[in-house]
Amino acid sequence: MIDPSLRDAPPAVLGTVYLVGAGPGDPGLLTLKGRDLLQTADVVVYDALVSEPILAMANPSAKLIDVGKRSGRHTLPQSETTRLLIDLAQDTAVIVRLKGGDPFVFGRGGEEMEDLVAAGVHVEVVPGVTSGIAAPAYSGIPLTHRAHSSSAIFVTGHEEGDKYRPSVDWQAIAKAAETIVIYMGVHTLPQIVPQLLAAGKDPATPIALIRWGTRPNSETLIATLETVVDRVQETGFSAPAIATIGTVVNLHRLHVHGTPVHFT
Repeated sequence: MIDPSLRDAPPAVLGTVYLVGAGPGDPGLLTLKGRDLLQTADVVVYDALVSEPILAMANPSAKLIDVGKRSGRHTLPQSETTRLLIDLAQDTAVIVRLKGGDPFVFGRGGEEMEDLVAAGVHVEVVPGVTSGIAAPAYSGIPLTHRAHSSSAIFVTGHEEGDKYRPSVDWQAIAKAAETIVIYMGVHTLPQIVPQLLAAGKDPATPIALIRWGTRPNSETLIATLETVVDRVQETGFSAPAIATIGTVVNLHRLHVHGTPVHFT
């Protein structure tokens, strides 16, 4: 929903806001277009999950502004972030709004685009590699496989109270696809797992939690739906992490990218 307070920007707008997906962390996964924009940016407004090697690609003379959000600790509220972008566009030519993963996959990029366009700011979107695909891949987990899964579904495990609907229908999700990928769901697994089991998911279904996927410090916890909540508590495994649920997880031992830490 467009924030009415953001409609009153001055009519003359100099700059363009580029909503750029930074990918999951490995700088090699940043798109060429994203890299080129970073190298020519006047200002880079970035999120908490953007990796240091990617930030290091920015124009040395660019102003870097951290607006990151982590587990309820907001450097700037969402509305103030958008207001900042609108204000910058009045007198700044190239503003890169750098978001972890892909701007339009659980990144609130759609909301920012709506408000910017309503305020008369020109916006261009540069897609990024989303962590829900990249993190499992780097751990040797294909989301689809002819012998295991012909469908995959992406869902957020973290919901805001003012969403368009009150909650994810986890029982429907359990039946909708053979592979389930959950973003931002580590802390809500105690609520999510019982609903998946109640919908008929086999307790022995494997699940992989991948923290800092694609990065040198990546960690992977392999468990089952029956054991994962206890394993998270026992190991102290924490966010940010992607959860992948399904028999495709059993393929993780065939190939591991780099040397991530594994908890099994």
